[in-house]
Amino acid sequence: MRDLGAGFGYLMKGQRWVAQHGKQFGLGLLPGLITLILYAAALVGLGVWGDDFVTWATPFADHWTSPWAGLFRGFLTAVLFALVLLLAVLTFTAVTLLIGQPFYESLSEHVDLAEGGHAPESGLPLWRELWISARDSLRILVRATLWGVLLFALGFLPFVGQTAIPVLGFFVTGFFLTEELTAVALQRRSVELRERLALLRARKGLAWGFGTPLAVAFLVPFVAVFLMPGAVAGATLMARDLLGEEPNASRGSGQPATH
Repeated sequence: MRDLGAGFGYLMKGQRWVAQHGKQFGLGLLPGLITLILYAAALVGLGVWGDDFVTWATPFADHWTSPWAGLFRGFLTAVLFALVLLLAVLTFTAVTLLIGQPFYESLSEHVDLAEGGHAPESGLPLWRELWISARDSLRILVRATLWGVLLFALGFLPFVGQTAIPVLGFFVTGFFLTEELTAVALQRRSVELRERLALLRARKGLAWGFGTPLAVAFLVPFVAVFLMPGAVAGATLMARDLLGEEPNASRGSGQPATH
């Protein structure tokens, strides 16, 4: 329970940090806005052509008597939209981080400088960092999708499917969101995906406390955009905790180091 509270505390600390550093907050909004526009266009397209796609994909139902064909296709359309919406929530962070890699790297470095007076660097060229980020995000997406399919199937269980399973889904989503966000700081420290997952599994309460409220908030698209910069800042603070890095006492005021 203590780690749950600590994880939520890092989320709040990150939001406060960017609120006190307006330039970093403003730059951090741009990738989220771009991603939101792309996702909104995709969801609008699904809303317009989803029925046609389901009708095309189920020609065997053309000769069913009324109202069964309409009910069946309506159900499939709802399932399709729900799955796409789930994937949108799961992938929003990964896509935003990929688009905004330079912005979020800079933000994370500023947090490290403010907390410890030193910002670790991977030493890799930008194209290599983007490749690693995309590769790891794809691996996380595969894991998250498998969990999503399993939870979706369990959702048909009586009572449990309508109560416990949605809650479990938010915890699973929160864990993967935390991994994606802490990766910004941990990749600069050359921490590989397998090690990052091991760190978070050892502190599941911390990951859930940070990521689960974020997963709930990310259901509201505009909220996700405004929370992303603070989420990256808070995840950097959490990454320091996971690796046991102590804050620099001379920087207790939270001001960045000077050069």
